[in-house]
Amino acid sequence: MSIGNSPEDERPFENEHVEADREEARPSIGRALQQARIAAGLTVDDVSSATRVRMNMVHAIEADDFSACGGDVYARGHIRTLAKAVHLDPEPLLAQYGDEHGGRPAPTPAAPLFEAERIRPERRGPNWTAAMVAAIVAVIGFVGFTMFQGDDSGNEANVAEGSTPSDSASPTTKTKKPADPKPEASDSAIAAAPQDKVTVRVAAADGRSWIAAKDHNGRMIFDGVLKQGDTKTFQDSSKVHLVLGDAGAIDLFVNGKKIEENFQPGAVERLTYTKGDPEAG
Repeated sequence: MSIGNSPEDERPFENEHVEADREEARPSIGRALQQARIAAGLTVDDVSSATRVRMNMVHAIEADDFSACGGDVYARGHIRTLAKAVHLDPEPLLAQYGDEHGGRPAPTPAAPLFEAERIRPERRGPNWTAAMVAAIVAVIGFVGFTMFQGDDSGNEANVAEGSTPSDSASPTTKTKKPADPKPEASDSAIAAAPQDKVTVRVAAADGRSWIAAKDHNGRMIFDGVLKQGDTKTFQDSSKVHLVLGDAGAIDLFVNGKKIEENFQPGAVERLTYTKGDPEAG
């Protein structure tokens, strides 16, 4: 009969060493994000501009400091946003964050994030009500005017005089119609873009996207979000720099010609165009 530990008794200690080695081999969350950003050729300023996360917050997260995020919910949101911006799968990082910070957070704090979506449909009610009231008033006015017109022949002169405002109202509707062809005018202006300048038009065709544009001196021309259907046109004497937050949602026209690029949804693209672009097509 032997005294001491059997080989089976020593296996748990070996497993603990293996797990410890794996933990040491796995990079931290901040280190993984930093390495992916560098591999993607992006600076902290590029990531901050594309994600709207402040530069000091990006630096802090890459240093594994989540204290300034304001809680686990916001820390997870920043990790997911930064991971997508540097083309990294966020799920392993979120799982690692849960292991290191006590698992997944309670779902209740996330409710305010969806408050804006609940409010939007509620605001549409008054608009429909106002439109219905305006339509009813217009119908009543039209009926009253028709009845007044058919009273007697002596009132025909008054009706003729009363028709003057309706005639004068028609030019107002005509003055509103030229407002509709403005996009066509801008399209023709882009198509006839001067050759001594570079003209870039950005259209959010398939969704909303954050856009940043700078001139040849590096000065910011535009920094904001284009909603689906919105367009922006930028012009400079020699060069326009673009950063597209979601390039897959964008149609791009340079010097009157559409750029046929297979931009992927959610991809961040940094582009520069000059007076001679596109070279062909």
